[in-house]
Amino acid sequence: MVERSHGTQSWIDRLSQTELPALTAVVRDLQRLAQQNDASVQQLADVLLRDASLTSKVLRVANSVYYNPSQESIRTISRAIVLVGFDNVRLISLSVSLIDGLLTHRPRQQLQELLASAFHAAVQARNLSSYVLNGHEEEVFIAALLHQLGEMAFWSAGGEQADELAQALEVPGAEAEEVVQRVLGTSFRQLSQGLAKSWGLGELVSLAHAGGSHTHPAVKAVQLGVQISKAALEGWGSPAMEALLNKVAPFIGLGPEESLQQVLASADEAVKVASTFGASSLCRLIPSTDPAQIFDQQQARQARLLQPDLLFMQQALQDLGLMANQRSDVEQILSSVLDGLHRGAGLERVMLAVLADGQSRFRAKRVIGEQTEVWLRDFVLPAVQVEQPHIFSYALRHREAIWMGVPASYSLNELVTLPIRQSLGAGMFFIAPVLANGREVGVLYADCHLSGRALRHEQFVAFQRFTLLAGRCLGALSKR
Repeated sequence: MVERSHGTQSWIDRLSQTELPALTAVVRDLQRLAQQNDASVQQLADVLLRDASLTSKVLRVANSVYYNPSQESIRTISRAIVLVGFDNVRLISLSVSLIDGLLTHRPRQQLQELLASAFHAAVQARNLSSYVLNGHEEEVFIAALLHQLGEMAFWSAGGEQADELAQALEVPGAEAEEVVQRVLGTSFRQLSQGLAKSWGLGELVSLAHAGGSHTHPAVKAVQLGVQISKAALEGWGSPAMEALLNKVAPFIGLGPEESLQQVLASADEAVKVASTFGASSLCRLIPSTDPAQIFDQQQARQARLLQPDLLFMQQALQDLGLMANQRSDVEQILSSVLDGLHRGAGLERVMLAVLADGQSRFRAKRVIGEQTEVWLRDFVLPAVQVEQPHIFSYALRHREAIWMGVPASYSLNELVTLPIRQSLGAGMFFIAPVLANGREVGVLYADCHLSGRALRHEQFVAFQRFTLLAGRCLGALSKR
């Protein structure tokens, strides 16, 4: 069990030496080369060749249309440096290392959103800097990419304290900075600055945290890039974005409308860059400039921020109580159950998997929540699988509601099989049997994987109540 960390230095030591040592070593070596005026091609090649996987990924990126439009074959790091450039290969190497190093652990939604924002900020900052600097664009890109390094490293490797923080941030009225300070004993800003110093990330990364006290164009470009990536989440026409464009326009010497077009073009480019670097899963989290997709992304963010609606939940429970005694149909019952759990209890994804095909398989019957439609087509599990028992059959056989991901259920972790993780993802979830007059109907499943938020006790209580009422209603229906 990892000891609890508290304070900036404690977290720096833990993240650098225990959780992310390989990433730390590569980043330090790459940044050390950046600070050597006489660094050679062979020195950079030597750093990359220590890791065959990193080498192959750097070569793949170097051969992409984005970096190599002529499509001249690049088979060695030395050739990549000649054709793509020393600084670009270093930038590619650091970016690929960051993705691999941070996403090795279970990629929480918070981490994925931060990484997407980091790539978006990096491209915005680099493109803005090209208007006001002669060179150093790669340094600006890296500084923006690593601006929130501390927070990214924490959500990647914070373990149980990351679970604790996620849950504490969900408490209504919680002040984020105060909660972070209490759980970590430091702020994310202090942690980022501490890691930047410890990992030798250079002056620009540190100066970018200094607020408005530094007016160097490179620092200003990094700060604007980071601010644009955050404001874009509120919408390209939001007040925050309009205020930023009033700063961007004089900085790069363009009018407001031309500045907006530059920013939108950079957002599109950021999607290409993330995909080129092997982080295509992050592309959907970078705000789209397509009007049709903007609406979809806003809906997705609302789903990740879904909050319980107690009045709606109480009404759904009352409706189900009436359905147990009055004439109703299956569709009404299932709609009330799933809507009550989703909108009422704030559970982001809910599925009823029923016994089908002669009770030989579990199949998704009804789903609700973002990214659940695919379950209706693809989710199938054998009902009985002696060689590989799973949590769905276990819950139905033992006739109990289970909260997976808490200490009480750790002994059942091996029942969350690879096919289940591939279909539903990793993390906490609820599962419970649906029984109608003792007859096995199937199981209810619910999670909050979209946002990565920890599930709460009151949600589990609601989940149990809805499951029992679903069984009562279906049982009453079968009697009639």
